[in-house]
Amino acid sequence: MEQRTIGDTDLVTSALGFGTWEMSTTAYGEIDVGEASSAVAAAIDHGITLFDTAEVYGPYHSEEILAKALGSRRNEVTLVTKVGFAYSDEPRVTGRDSTYDHIIERAEGCLQRLDTDVVDLLLIHWPDHNTPFEETMRGLERLKADGKIRHYGVSNFNVEMLEECERHGHLAANQVGYHLFDRRMEAEVLPYCQQSNTGFMAYGSLGFGLLTGAFTPETTFVDWDWRSSGKAFELPLFEPEPFAKELQVAERLKEIAAGHDKSLAQLALAWVLGNPAVSVALVGMRNERELSENVAAADWRLNDEDRAAIDLVFEEEGVPTHVDTPQAI
Repeated sequence: MEQRTIGDTDLVTSALGFGTWEMSTTAYGEIDVGEASSAVAAAIDHGITLFDTAEVYGPYHSEEILAKALGSRRNEVTLVTKVGFAYSDEPRVTGRDSTYDHIIERAEGCLQRLDTDVVDLLLIHWPDHNTPFEETMRGLERLKADGKIRHYGVSNFNVEMLEECERHGHLAANQVGYHLFDRRMEAEVLPYCQQSNTGFMAYGSLGFGLLTGAFTPETTFVDWDWRSSGKAFELPLFEPEPFAKELQVAERLKEIAAGHDKSLAQLALAWVLGNPAVSVALVGMRNERELSENVAAADWRLNDEDRAAIDLVFEEEGVPTHVDTPQAI
């Protein structure tokens, strides 16, 4: 599989990364934990070397499941996790918290759950608007100096926030949502990351299921699935009317993919990876079947004609790509 470097770090990883939000078991529909765990080992065998998780996935479930699935193969992969939320005892999220002491404390919990001495890349999951970024960066620098993390970065930060963080340290990466139905990052964040050589980690590469070919007009989500709200990071992607139009787009994109003997999911991943600013495209893989399909997309390159045909589908179906929609953070 193609290897890419995350920003200006020494982290050289597979172009596709294994996202584990689905392993939270509490937010992303039904999942067979056994199958997902088996897919972790199979992913390494197929050349995937980056695994992304977060303490909030569950909370804690994803880190614990991933650690067990990795087992003795931990040192074969780049391990990424995220902190930046406060929790009640249940545990439930009670808000964002990226204060110095909180980051230090939460990072220790991540190390324990992941059964590792060091995290390769620690990210601040969302900006904490009540804490100066200078304080947050000081905490990350402390963790790096203490050898608890190798590199640090952020997630869901805009350019202004990235620039402020850079005044107090150096970010390895910014992890933000990016897929065919959500191109907000093309306006500012992707160009900034490319120019500054900051790694860009794209999550939601398959549109949270919209680009897998698995949905139909009758698809519904259980009430504890975050998509049941209709919103996807402030975009109305799962509300009835947009959802119906997006499914029409997906059907037409399947035809473009089929012309290359590829699937819709493979087309979606190839599209994300075709952006030169993208360091890694994260994708959830529930089983070995999904794994094999996703891996086959890693080395496919869409040409200009393909990309123009994709854009024409969106235009003709009247489905926005949200390039000019402000990101809610």
